[in-house]
Amino acid sequence: MTNTVQRGGPKTNLRSYMNENIKILNTEVLSDNWYTLNKVTFEHRDQQGNWTQQTREAYDRGNGATILLYNSSTKKVILTRQFRLPTYVNGNDDGMLIEACAGLLDKDNAEDCIRKETEEETGYKVSNVKKIFESYMSPGSVTEILYFFVAEYTKDMKVSDGGGLDEENEHIEVLELDFEEAYNMIASGEIKDGKTIMLLQYAKLNGLISS
Repeated sequence: MTNTVQRGGPKTNLRSYMNENIKILNTEVLSDNWYTLNKVTFEHRDQQGNWTQQTREAYDRGNGATILLYNSSTKKVILTRQFRLPTYVNGNDDGMLIEACAGLLDKDNAEDCIRKETEEETGYKVSNVKKIFESYMSPGSVTEILYFFVAEYTKDMKVSDGGGLDEENEHIEVLELDFEEAYNMIASGEIKDGKTIMLLQYAKLNGLISS
C-alpha cells in the first residue's frame, strides 16, 4: 500500500456531527509523526437520558481503496506480498503478508486512486474498475473507510513489472495465483489480511470466476 498522503495533520474530511446524543468537547493531537493520533473527549447520552463523559483515541490515516484483479478466462487473481511491520511484532514470523493491491486516497477520488495504485504495485493498467462496497476496517480505533473494487485484467494490460515506487521504499512482490489456490489460502492461514479475505469471499459468493 503506497503511503501517498502528506504526513501529519488530519486526513479525513471535516464534517458536521449529526448525532444529538454525542457532544464532542475537545480534540487533542497526541502524535502526528506519521499519521495523526487524536485524543477525543466527548459526552454521550444513554437511553435513559443520562450524560456521561468519555475519552477515546482515534488514529487518522485517511481513507483508502483496495482492489481484486481477476481473469475469468485463466481463473487467476493478482495479489501482492510485502513486509508489514505491525504484523511482524504481533506473531507473523517473517512479517511478510499476502494482500490485495491497496493505497491511500490522498487528493484522488477512490477510483482514480485504485487505478494508480494498481499500475504502481502490480504493473497492470486497468480502466474499468467496479466499486462493490465500502467498510470501516477497525472502527474501535481507526477512522479509515476502505473502498473495495474489483476489475478484470488481461495480459495485454501489463505495462510494467510493478513492485511499487522506489521513492516510497516499497518492495512489493507481485503474485499471480489460481483463484481456488488463493481462496484456500484463507483456510490454511497463508492469507490473513482482512481486506484480501473480504475480496476473495466476494469473488467466490458472486461467481466472478466460475469453477
